[in-house]
Amino acid sequence: MKKTIGVAAAAAAIALSLSACGGGSSASSEAKGEINYWLWDANQLPAYQQCANDFTKANPDIKVKITQRGWDDYWTTLTNGFVAGTAPDVFTNHLSKYPEYAAKKQLLPLDDAVAKDGVKLDSFTKGLPELWVGQDGKRYGLPKDWDTVGLFYNKAMTDSAGISAEQMANLDWNPTDGGSYEKAIAHLTVDKNGKRGDEAGFDKNNVAVYGLGLAGSGSGQGQTEWSFLSATTGWTHTDKNPWGTKFNYDDPKFQDTIAWWAGLIAKGYMPKLETTVGASLADNFGAGKAAINTTGDWLIGQYKGYKGVETAFAPTPKGPNGKRASMFNGLADSVWAGTKNPAASVKWVEYLGSAACQDVVASKAVVFPAITSSSEKAAKAFKAKGIDVSAFTTHVKDGTTFLFPIADKAAKVDGIMKPAMDAVLSGKKPASSLTEANNQVNDLFK
Repeated sequence: MKKTIGVAAAAAAIALSLSACGGGSSASSEAKGEINYWLWDANQLPAYQQCANDFTKANPDIKVKITQRGWDDYWTTLTNGFVAGTAPDVFTNHLSKYPEYAAKKQLLPLDDAVAKDGVKLDSFTKGLPELWVGQDGKRYGLPKDWDTVGLFYNKAMTDSAGISAEQMANLDWNPTDGGSYEKAIAHLTVDKNGKRGDEAGFDKNNVAVYGLGLAGSGSGQGQTEWSFLSATTGWTHTDKNPWGTKFNYDDPKFQDTIAWWAGLIAKGYMPKLETTVGASLADNFGAGKAAINTTGDWLIGQYKGYKGVETAFAPTPKGPNGKRASMFNGLADSVWAGTKNPAASVKWVEYLGSAACQDVVASKAVVFPAITSSSEKAAKAFKAKGIDVSAFTTHVKDGTTFLFPIADKAAKVDGIMKPAMDAVLSGKKPASSLTEANNQVNDLFK
């Protein structure tokens, strides 16, 4: 695989001179020198350091310096870097961020390099490569991994509640009474006196263990919080995806879903929103404060690492449409348009998108790489560690995924939806108030 990775020097240099916000004239068209690569996930750092070492061994003229930053710090520093001209040459990119970066000409199109170097886009999991083609028809990233959502649960707690693994794997949900999903959440909730949430005398104001953990309100996406529920009602975030221009937060199907979910707090089955500020959803689970967390497969390793806690996984519950659902998100690696070293940067991105690197990532059993064959190797690596990941892979197998909503003005949409969702979750406003927020969001596109 290494040998087939050509150098897209001329193409990258031309693309750079057309699209960069400066730095084009001094750009090197030779694939050599040091390039900076950024990522945010500490769990994946060892795998990518291995990829960098292997890459430099095959390309002695190119050194890769890797920097890992926490999620919030990562995006702030990156945005500031674009303005100051100090951004990394290559960085891990997110579907919620790239449309804005592309619109501001901060990303190097990869089309010429992909064509010239024969990058096989069909080697990636179906649907992933297309996500990184902007509204201008240009490609701004090569897929690195994909993720789905599942139920992470404390097996000792479900055992003592008399809920079997089979029952956990076959929960159902509806926005009227919550189905067997709410029944399980209620039964797994325990107050300070040992009373369960579904028992007489349960004290919802003094809860020791919540049936369901809470990370936050999920803003306008709800990737791990509520989107796997709302999608089973037939609701979609936007009129089309990608590049929708009309949002549907005013739909009764969506508002009923959120009203049900927020109602778990009122019943004492889920923590109050204000208690989640500055807290870690995962660490609360590790400390035995919640029986179930809904979260993404990229956290499997962290949840399996808590001492004295046996974490098991179940797929998301089936909804009113009779099916499960999970948002399907895919990360990619992008090249900054202002890089002084486009040729080496493109060569590194192509290597990151190759089986040579993605097999290394797969072997560490942390995430599911974007290349189909590497993803299968990751599933085997998880299995070798005694971890059953079928709760996450079932969505891809059964075709029950839906795409992360990709639209322009994502930051502005978030600026409206986060406080609106927070107000509903904290009980200050009813779910019907989301209609007003939806009007504000849609006004952005007029």
